[in-house]
Amino acid sequence: MIWRRHIAPALHGHRRAAGPSARRRMVLVVGLLGLASIGLMARAFDLQVVRKQFYQRQGDARFLREMPIPVSRGTIFDRNGEPLAVSTPVLSIWANPSEVLENADRIPQLAKVLGVDADELKDRLAQRADREFVYLRRQMVPEAAQAVLNLGIPGINGQREFRRYYPSGEVTAHVLGFTNIDDHGQEGLELAYDDWLSGKPGAKRVIRDRMGHVVEDVEQVRAPKPGRNLTLSIDRRIQFLAYSELKSALDKFQADSGSIVVLDVKTGEVLAMVNLPTYNPNAVNASKPGQRRNRAMTDVLEPGSTIKPVLMAAALSSGKFTPTSPLIDTTGGHWYFQGHDIHDTHDYGVLTPTGVITKSSNVGAAHIAMALDTSLMYDTYRAFGFGNSTNSGFPGEASGYLKIGRDWRPLEKAIMGYGYGVNVTVLQLANAYATIADGGVMHDPSFIKADDNPPKQIISPGVAHQLIQMMETVTGPGSTAPEARIANYSVAGKTGTAHKADAGGYAKSSYTAAFAGLVPASNPRMVGVVVVDNPRKGSYYGGVVAAPVFAKVMEGALRLLDVPPDNIGRWYVGGPLQGAGGLVGSQPPVDAPLDDAPIDGGTP
Repeated sequence: MIWRRHIAPALHGHRRAAGPSARRRMVLVVGLLGLASIGLMARAFDLQVVRKQFYQRQGDARFLREMPIPVSRGTIFDRNGEPLAVSTPVLSIWANPSEVLENADRIPQLAKVLGVDADELKDRLAQRADREFVYLRRQMVPEAAQAVLNLGIPGINGQREFRRYYPSGEVTAHVLGFTNIDDHGQEGLELAYDDWLSGKPGAKRVIRDRMGHVVEDVEQVRAPKPGRNLTLSIDRRIQFLAYSELKSALDKFQADSGSIVVLDVKTGEVLAMVNLPTYNPNAVNASKPGQRRNRAMTDVLEPGSTIKPVLMAAALSSGKFTPTSPLIDTTGGHWYFQGHDIHDTHDYGVLTPTGVITKSSNVGAAHIAMALDTSLMYDTYRAFGFGNSTNSGFPGEASGYLKIGRDWRPLEKAIMGYGYGVNVTVLQLANAYATIADGGVMHDPSFIKADDNPPKQIISPGVAHQLIQMMETVTGPGSTAPEARIANYSVAGKTGTAHKADAGGYAKSSYTAAFAGLVPASNPRMVGVVVVDNPRKGSYYGGVVAAPVFAKVMEGALRLLDVPPDNIGRWYVGGPLQGAGGLVGSQPPVDAPLDDAPIDGGTP
């Protein structure tokens, strides 16, 4: 009873008192939820409306990337459309170091496929962990690169690039040069025409996922502009022929190096240019700097007796000399001039100017030089390009050396008549002969087919014609270069066998053997110059070492270019200026054709 009367009513009153308190709590909770909802809505409005652009940029910065669109470098062709340099697609493997390191247990697997040490690879990635992009291997063949990507390692990606390939390898290496790993020209015509060949890479925006994979192309920012093709004047067939014959000669005579240049007479276009030793442009790192030097363009030499036709151009132009007069006395084979002995290998007696060319008399050339006005001789040498760049546009081309005429001392002038005291490149010498061959018209040498190449008249056509006839005797009876003959074609040219300069003077047993000539002599189409440096076995004479190389190369080139024969059934063309007997007297044949010898006592 006590419970009913006292306790129960108390509990009932308490329950009534708790009711309003629960409602207040409910109101409070609902209010808080409402405020939270309003806050969320305000925040959403702020993010999606007020600061939408800011957060869009932040999101894009994390997932939207601008990627380059690689372009192919232009193809280089020879004059007949044969590819000499092409770009092939390759893949480069790159990594996001932090992502790869999160899967460090897979680094040994990655290293094995890449062919590198696992610990070194891990250290490399750790050192670059703050970067998002690190190359692991550049320019892999697609199959090998795909094997890496197939591993599916997070943070490992591939990038498409292009790699230069040279089908002719070392045969055209010095002309073409090579590119670096970023496909920019480093040497040769690849460097000279880098802007033309390179093109302009494009760009696009893409969305990447957190693994770095492209999941969507958004837009193209810049359209790619592929590199432009380039057609050279080089004839790959003649180039291969020149390479083969020069290599055989260097092996036969154990020479240090050699060069050949073949020019088109009518245009100045370079049909072939070969240097040995050479290198493989597809594996540049395996070569040495000396092998990569284009000696025909960068190295200079004293031309020796190959300069005598240029001296004779000055002589004929002066009016003091003709091909047959005046007679020049070389009796005894020595001329002691200002205390120095200028000498020949034989006593040729009395010679005509043509005989000086035929027998390659140093004494005769020195007498002719001293009979000329110094200004005329200097201007003629200069007009033929000596001491000047040929303007070929080839990187690193040497200008050679020709001392200013007013500073010539008498002894210097005399020895310049037979090719000492002046330095020329092989290309300069070839261009001088091409000028004679084209009627005295000079073209700047060009490596580009059908290049705009305005001519310059250097000497008169009549003088040029006389010079060609005089040089024809060089391959005739009793001359210095019977081995330069080509069956059924007339050949005009000049030998050169020059002592090489050494410290304090000239080396007694080190020579440069050369032959420069043009074919066919009746209507010249091509000029060729062969230079062999320091032949050490057998012979060292230009007529024995270099002339046969010239004959073989030019014979093949004439056939390849379908040049009709002009001398069928005969080795040698007769005529008023041909035939050694009528012009040089009854001298015996030259059995040791050393055309050039420096003055005794070294350099003047």
